[in-house]
Amino acid sequence: MSDARHAGFDDFLDAVEDGEPYYLEGTEGDGYLPPRRIDPATGSQELSEEPLPETGEVVTYTQTHVASPEFADDAPFVVVIAEFGPVKITGQLREQEADDIEIGQEVEMGIEQTETHDKRVLVFTPA
Repeated sequence: MSDARHAGFDDFLDAVEDGEPYYLEGTEGDGYLPPRRIDPATGSQELSEEPLPETGEVVTYTQTHVASPEFADDAPFVVVIAEFGPVKITGQLREQEADDIEIGQEVEMGIEQTETHDKRVLVFTPA
């Protein structure tokens, strides 16, 4: 695996680690996550960095028992899609079992390491 930075995405992970997560807002108010460079709704390249809310709400989730090789040692784990203002973000849920998750519950975002390759991964914890 390469240790090269992925422009935009690694900057986003750095911002989450620093407690300053952001999204990219288009000219029509739509929200996107980095590394997007063009607003797909308008074609505009004018995207501004806006702060994400501190908490988001669980929209859906699933428990992964058989993972790809990149996450093999992490399984089983819960993957959550949470809505943080105008964007939906996917990450692993930590500190809570799948049976205890409720749609609409509040979560906070952070960064932890994977067990498999000790790489950064976006995680959620109950707020």
